[in-house]
Amino acid sequence: MVQTLAAAGELQRDLQRELTYDGLRAAEAKGNKGGRRPAVKAELVDAVRTAYLEGRSIAALARDHQVSRGAVRTAVVDLLPEYTAADPGAPAPEAPVVLDMPGKVADFLRAAELEPAERVTLDQGVTVRRGRGYTLRVTAVPAVHRQLLDRCQPLDGTAAVPAQRKARREYENRVNALALPGP
Repeated sequence: MVQTLAAAGELQRDLQRELTYDGLRAAEAKGNKGGRRPAVKAELVDAVRTAYLEGRSIAALARDHQVSRGAVRTAVVDLLPEYTAADPGAPAPEAPVVLDMPGKVADFLRAAELEPAERVTLDQGVTVRRGRGYTLRVTAVPAVHRQLLDRCQPLDGTAAVPAQRKARREYENRVNALALPGP
Protein backbone atom coordinates (compact mmCIF):
# COMPACT_ATOMS: atom_id res chain seq x y z
CA MET A 1 0.00 0.00 0.00
CA VAL A 2 2.86 2.39 0.84
CA GLN A 3 4.49 1.55 -2.47
CA THR A 4 1.27 2.40 -4.34
CA LEU A 5 1.00 5.77 -2.55
CA ALA A 6 4.65 6.55 -3.35
CA ALA A 7 4.06 5.73 -7.03
CA ALA A 8 0.99 8.03 -7.10
CA GLY A 9 3.03 10.85 -5.50
CA GLU A 10 5.82 10.37 -8.03
CA LEU A 11 3.30 10.42 -10.90
CA GLN A 12 1.81 13.67 -9.58
CA ARG A 13 5.27 15.28 -9.23
CA ASP A 14 6.19 14.27 -12.81
CA LEU A 15 2.91 15.70 -14.14
CA GLN A 16 3.46 18.97 -12.24
CA ARG A 17 7.02 19.29 -13.58
CA GLU A 18 5.80 18.63 -17.14
CA LEU A 19 3.08 21.28 -16.85
CA THR A 20 5.57 23.80 -15.44
CA TYR A 21 7.95 23.27 -18.34
CA ASP A 22 5.06 23.57 -20.82
CA GLY A 23 4.13 26.92 -19.28
CA LEU A 24 7.73 28.17 -19.39
CA ARG A 25 8.08 27.16 -23.05
CA ALA A 26 4.78 28.90 -23.92
CA ALA A 27 5.90 32.08 -22.15
CA GLU A 28 9.25 31.96 -23.96
CA ALA A 29 7.46 31.54 -27.29
CA LYS A 30 5.44 34.71 -26.52
CA GLY A 31 8.67 36.57 -25.86
CA ASN A 32 8.51 36.64 -22.08
CA LYS A 33 11.52 35.63 -20.12
CA GLY A 34 11.15 34.53 -16.54
CA GLY A 35 12.67 35.95 -13.41
CA ARG A 36 12.91 39.30 -11.76
CA ARG A 37 13.06 42.41 -13.92
CA PRO A 38 16.40 44.18 -13.73
CA ALA A 39 17.10 47.29 -11.69
CA VAL A 40 17.91 50.65 -13.27
CA LYS A 41 21.57 50.55 -14.28
CA ALA A 42 23.85 52.83 -12.27
CA GLU A 43 24.86 54.84 -15.34
CA LEU A 44 21.18 55.49 -16.21
CA VAL A 45 19.98 56.60 -12.76
CA ASP A 46 20.76 60.28 -13.43
CA ALA A 47 18.93 60.17 -16.77
CA VAL A 48 15.88 58.56 -15.12
CA ARG A 49 15.87 61.16 -12.32
CA THR A 50 16.13 64.02 -14.83
CA ALA A 51 13.31 62.60 -16.96
CA TYR A 52 11.13 62.19 -13.86
CA LEU A 53 11.74 65.82 -12.88
CA GLU A 54 10.78 66.87 -16.41
CA GLY A 55 7.39 65.26 -15.93
CA ARG A 56 7.74 61.74 -17.36
CA SER A 57 5.62 59.18 -15.56
CA ILE A 58 7.09 56.28 -13.65
CA ALA A 59 5.31 53.77 -15.91
CA ALA A 60 6.71 55.42 -19.07
CA LEU A 61 10.23 55.43 -17.65
CA ALA A 62 9.88 51.76 -16.72
CA ARG A 63 8.81 50.89 -20.29
CA ASP A 64 11.62 52.95 -21.83
CA HIS A 65 14.34 51.38 -19.71
CA GLN A 66 12.73 47.91 -19.59
CA VAL A 67 12.66 47.74 -15.82
CA SER A 68 9.85 47.49 -13.30
CA ARG A 69 7.99 50.51 -11.94
CA GLY A 70 9.37 49.61 -8.52
CA ALA A 71 12.92 49.90 -9.85
CA VAL A 72 12.17 53.39 -11.17
CA ARG A 73 10.55 54.36 -7.85
CA THR A 74 13.68 53.19 -6.05
CA ALA A 75 15.81 55.39 -8.30
CA VAL A 76 13.66 58.50 -7.68
CA VAL A 77 12.47 57.80 -4.13
CA ASP A 78 13.65 61.13 -2.72
CA LEU A 79 11.85 63.02 -5.50
CA LEU A 80 8.44 61.45 -4.84
CA PRO A 81 5.78 63.71 -3.28
CA GLU A 82 5.21 61.42 -0.30
CA TYR A 83 8.91 61.43 0.58
CA THR A 84 9.77 63.65 3.50
CA ALA A 85 13.42 64.12 4.23
CA ALA A 86 13.52 63.61 7.96
CA ASP A 87 16.28 64.91 10.15
CA PRO A 88 17.75 61.84 11.88
CA GLY A 89 17.52 63.61 15.23
CA ALA A 90 13.95 64.85 14.71
CA PRO A 91 11.07 62.87 16.20
CA ALA A 92 8.92 60.93 13.77
CA PRO A 93 5.67 62.68 12.81
CA GLU A 94 2.59 61.51 14.64
CA ALA A 95 0.24 59.35 12.65
CA PRO A 96 -3.49 60.18 12.69
CA VAL A 97 -5.61 58.04 14.98
CA VAL A 98 -9.36 57.49 15.09
CA LEU A 99 -11.14 58.14 18.38
CA ASP A 100 -14.83 58.12 19.21
CA MET A 101 -15.81 61.40 20.84
CA PRO A 102 -19.04 61.28 22.87
CA GLY A 103 -21.84 63.39 21.36
CA LYS A 104 -22.13 65.63 24.43
CA VAL A 105 -18.45 66.59 24.07
CA ALA A 106 -18.86 67.15 20.32
CA ASP A 107 -21.90 69.37 20.88
CA PHE A 108 -19.99 71.46 23.44
CA LEU A 109 -16.97 71.82 21.14
CA ARG A 110 -19.12 72.82 18.15
CA ALA A 111 -20.39 75.80 20.19
CA ALA A 112 -16.90 76.72 21.46
CA GLU A 113 -14.27 78.86 19.77
CA LEU A 114 -11.75 76.57 18.11
CA GLU A 115 -8.56 76.94 16.12
CA PRO A 116 -9.02 76.36 12.35
CA ALA A 117 -7.29 72.96 12.47
CA GLU A 118 -9.49 71.86 15.37
CA ARG A 119 -12.65 73.10 13.61
CA VAL A 120 -11.76 71.23 10.41
CA THR A 121 -11.04 68.05 12.37
CA LEU A 122 -14.37 68.30 14.16
CA ASP A 123 -16.28 69.06 10.94
CA GLN A 124 -14.73 66.03 9.20
CA GLY A 125 -15.81 63.67 11.99
CA VAL A 126 -18.27 60.92 11.10
CA THR A 127 -21.45 60.66 13.17
CA VAL A 128 -22.16 57.18 14.52
CA ARG A 129 -25.61 56.66 16.04
CA ARG A 130 -25.67 55.01 19.47
CA GLY A 131 -29.19 54.40 20.75
CA ARG A 132 -30.65 57.82 21.59
CA GLY A 133 -27.32 59.64 21.38
CA TYR A 134 -24.35 59.55 19.06
CA THR A 135 -20.60 59.57 18.97
CA LEU A 136 -18.40 61.45 16.58
CA ARG A 137 -15.64 59.35 15.02
CA VAL A 138 -12.76 61.83 14.73
CA THR A 139 -9.53 61.17 12.81
CA ALA A 140 -6.64 63.40 13.90
CA VAL A 141 -3.11 63.31 15.22
CA PRO A 142 -2.90 62.82 19.00
CA ALA A 143 -1.85 66.46 19.51
CA VAL A 144 -5.16 67.70 18.04
CA HIS A 145 -7.11 65.24 20.22
CA ARG A 146 -5.28 66.65 23.26
CA GLN A 147 -6.10 70.22 22.16
CA LEU A 148 -9.78 69.31 21.78
CA LEU A 149 -9.71 67.70 25.23
CA ASP A 150 -8.25 70.90 26.69
CA ARG A 151 -11.01 72.95 24.99
CA CYS A 152 -13.72 70.94 26.76
CA GLN A 153 -12.18 71.52 30.21
CA PRO A 154 -15.26 73.54 31.38
CA LEU A 155 -17.27 70.30 31.23
CA ASP A 156 -15.41 69.21 34.37
CA GLY A 157 -16.88 72.06 36.42
CA THR A 158 -20.02 72.19 38.49
CA ALA A 159 -21.91 74.09 35.76
CA ALA A 160 -21.96 70.98 33.56
CA VAL A 161 -24.57 68.26 33.96
CA PRO A 162 -23.36 64.83 35.12
CA ALA A 163 -23.80 63.34 31.65
CA GLN A 164 -21.45 65.97 30.18
CA ARG A 165 -18.86 65.33 32.90
CA LYS A 166 -19.04 61.61 32.25
CA ALA A 167 -18.72 62.12 28.47
CA ARG A 168 -15.64 64.30 29.00
CA ARG A 169 -14.05 61.66 31.26
CA GLU A 170 -14.68 58.99 28.62
CA TYR A 171 -13.02 61.11 25.94
CA GLU A 172 -10.16 61.94 28.33
CA ASN A 173 -9.59 58.22 28.98
CA ARG A 174 -9.46 57.54 25.22
CA VAL A 175 -7.03 60.40 24.59
CA ASN A 176 -4.82 59.37 27.52
CA ALA A 177 -4.74 55.79 26.22
CA LEU A 178 -2.95 57.13 23.12
CA ALA A 179 0.11 58.01 25.21
CA LEU A 180 0.55 54.43 26.40
CA PRO A 181 3.10 52.46 24.37
CA GLY A 182 1.72 49.56 22.38
CA PRO A 183 2.82 45.93 22.94
